[in-house]
Amino acid sequence: MIITALVLVLLGLGFFGAAFWLWSVYFLGALYFFQAPTWILIGVLVIAVIGVVEPIRALLLSKGVMAALKALKFLPTISETEKVAIEAGSVWVEGDLFSGRPDLHKLMKEPYPTLSAEEKAFMDGPLQKLCEMIDDWVIWKDRKIPDDVWDFIRKEKFLGMIIPKEYGGLGLSPMGHSEVIRTIASRSLAVAIHVMVPNSLGPAELLVHYGTDEQKKRLLPRLADGTEIPCFALTEPTAGSDAGSLTAEGVLFKSADGTLMLRLNWNKRWITLASISTILGLAFRLKDPENFLGKGTDLGITCALIPTNTPGVDVSQRHDPLGVPFYNCPTHGKDVVISADAIFGGIANAGKGWQMLMECLSAGRGISFPAQSVGGSQVITRAVSAHALVRQQFGVSIGRFEGVQEPLSKIVGFNYILDALRCYTLSALDQGMKPGVVTAIAKYYSTEMAREIVNHGMDIMGGAGISLGKRNLLGHIYVTAPIAITVEGANILTRTLMVFGQGALRAHPYAFAEVKALEKNDVAAFDVAFWGHIGHVVRNVFRSVLLSLTRGWLSNPPRWGSVGGYYRKLSWISASFAIMADIAMGSLGGKLKVKESITGRFADILAYMYIGTAVLRRFEADGAKKEHLALVHFAMTHVMGKIQHAFDGIFSNLEVPLLTWFFRGPIRVWSSVNSLGGGDVADAHVHKIATLILDDPAIREHLTAGMYLPKKEGEQLLRLDTAVLAMKKAESAERKLKKAVRAKTLAKKPLHDLIVDGLKAGVISAEEERDLKKWDELRIDAIQVDSFTEAEYHASRATHSV
Repeated sequence: MIITALVLVLLGLGFFGAAFWLWSVYFLGALYFFQAPTWILIGVLVIAVIGVVEPIRALLLSKGVMAALKALKFLPTISETEKVAIEAGSVWVEGDLFSGRPDLHKLMKEPYPTLSAEEKAFMDGPLQKLCEMIDDWVIWKDRKIPDDVWDFIRKEKFLGMIIPKEYGGLGLSPMGHSEVIRTIASRSLAVAIHVMVPNSLGPAELLVHYGTDEQKKRLLPRLADGTEIPCFALTEPTAGSDAGSLTAEGVLFKSADGTLMLRLNWNKRWITLASISTILGLAFRLKDPENFLGKGTDLGITCALIPTNTPGVDVSQRHDPLGVPFYNCPTHGKDVVISADAIFGGIANAGKGWQMLMECLSAGRGISFPAQSVGGSQVITRAVSAHALVRQQFGVSIGRFEGVQEPLSKIVGFNYILDALRCYTLSALDQGMKPGVVTAIAKYYSTEMAREIVNHGMDIMGGAGISLGKRNLLGHIYVTAPIAITVEGANILTRTLMVFGQGALRAHPYAFAEVKALEKNDVAAFDVAFWGHIGHVVRNVFRSVLLSLTRGWLSNPPRWGSVGGYYRKLSWISASFAIMADIAMGSLGGKLKVKESITGRFADILAYMYIGTAVLRRFEADGAKKEHLALVHFAMTHVMGKIQHAFDGIFSNLEVPLLTWFFRGPIRVWSSVNSLGGGDVADAHVHKIATLILDDPAIREHLTAGMYLPKKEGEQLLRLDTAVLAMKKAESAERKLKKAVRAKTLAKKPLHDLIVDGLKAGVISAEEERDLKKWDELRIDAIQVDSFTEAEYHASRATHSV
């Protein structure tokens, strides 16, 4: 008992703080009751005093620990640009999920985003009109947006969605902004890119948040109505995902009249809209060799606005991004001279550009990429499910074949996940937060899932997917997919460096505080953070073991019943993730930054916990409808499978001094025996999901709500929708014909011949004959593909070769 008490007192150091003295009194009382020797009582009392009195603990324990960590270079070295990136924005639900003790009741009460009446009017008016004007095939064939479409975009202020009304913009909420991008993306990704980039990272965003009053009043109205076309130049040949390594340079000097000026030189590439821009935002390193500002000679990354007609500015060329018709360009500047007042926010913001960029990027990518992904995926869901119904082989809709149902179910299930991820992320942005880790998750996993959806769609569409023309609804989405994967932080590095690399410090309750305390040599701050971290570890060890042994049954889910198990598993996963993240940080120390295979798996766990939370929140927001349970079960099975796979990879590959065998042996075996479940969705459930999208019009409408639905005759999606309706109307008559064939009443023939025989034999009525003929006519038309004369083919060949 005495030894047990001593151990518990030592563990109690991990729970130091206001309650620690209670532990101390309890154990001292226990020792006294068991008549422990005086020297033990004194020893426990000393430990208790050290634990309770922070200055003593800091002096006797924390100072030595701090010195040891510094000597061993245990914690990662963080550059100034990394530090700014980590501190930019805010922490939202990812902090809960990282803690090991997520308050799922609170996470399910996060407000779900909605549109205002004014925003709905914009969606029903100008947005619908714009989509009606767009002909995506013509845009690709001509390699440009038609002038009337571009003029309408400017006139209706689509380029000013994020600009407040007081400056002439639309002042849309993040949800409104997202809805516009989603709807346009369902019509044309090329047009969506032109609209979304000026409303994401660009001059307008930076001016709204950091511009001077004079800059806002002069430029924002002109940006809102399209008088000025903006671009923002960040990326360079040697500065892509590592945007902090910019070589573009600005040098401060004084003109003859004493005005402070900037001389700029740059070489940028992959800058959207640059060649048609009238005003260029530029990120560069600012030098002050004469120390005019009194802040030293190297002021750091700075952002400024430059009219593109300024001498020395070159925006005359463009890249060709996979043939996708949008302006993506290089830009060069040679000895470009502008006033120092062109810096965003004026000279007071010299050197603050990196912070600006990180804060704006964290918001913009959380809106644009999920919205674009959802828009394209909704088109695929609607078109492919219709095609799977109306295209028949062996007298049966191809959607009834199990080989087709498997990819079809993934399209449907991933579509549900994508919109859940989009809307939950918008919840934070609508509340004014900018959670960098969450928006990085939204960018990476939405674009990757969208790419998987289009791949499955192409498999099902077959020849209709690969034959380009006005009838092809998937080809342009397929070609465009890699662009979203690549821009605003390449996905490969977003996953490892941002989701977990930054998340490990930003979302962890203590890690970043420890790093900052070490850098500042602040023993008191380190004492609080370090012992808080120890307590965090101890709590999560016990919590993860107990939740693992009980498979989460000790948690308190917000909802029981059919989805209660998913809440329990999220609590269990969070506890296991938290302790394994601490073990990884403790065993690898500063080397964790370069162990990207390990950090990538941790990123997957954190991300899929967030995605699972988003799915459950969507289920609640939709009214927890029974008919949506199949979608939730599919989504959460996928989530659990991804998390289980990531944990297994960590257990098999993480090297922990003296304990590697333990994780690769007993823990890995226990993980397999006590699995989270998930993985491949059961065949029966695959069939259920596929049947839902094929046979339940309400589910089909629910999953594609908000996308553009064309009404003009000759539109391929309208052809498919019309054919589906005709099929539903003729289904009962077709069943009668098939039954007659099985009974040998009618001979087996192609449908159009069978209709004639069926009417003659009295198997179907005259009305049913008309319905069947209409259905047969519409289905044949709906599955046709485009063809071209030799001259037509060669005229458009260059635009579609990639």
